[in-house]
Amino acid sequence: MCAIGRAIMSRPETVLLDEPSMGLAPQLVEEIFGIVKDLNEKEGVSFLLAEQNTNVALRFAHYGYILESGRVVMDGPAAELRENPDVKEFYLGMSDEGRKSFRDVRSYRRRKRWLS
Repeated sequence: MCAIGRAIMSRPETVLLDEPSMGLAPQLVEEIFGIVKDLNEKEGVSFLLAEQNTNVALRFAHYGYILESGRVVMDGPAAELRENPDVKEFYLGMSDEGRKSFRDVRSYRRRKRWLS
């Protein structure tokens, strides 16, 4: 909260937050993301958020990017990403065939469409 406060004092257009939930209790994570949402809506500050807690990140974000090995493998409105079966499968971590990478899931779906 202190770091966000210091950043906001300079009246920036955009603030980069790197893993703001790391090491925090779930209640504090909700509070931090609530503050970020309020600052975005009420003060017009944009936030670029790098976060591994996808459940929270996609719940509060407007738009998201899924990165794997430093490359964007999917992007779109956060609400659509939250409901995407590939994103759900990847972030749940398991499928009938075991753990997969997001790239494997996308490749399989492309092949499936091509064969149809």
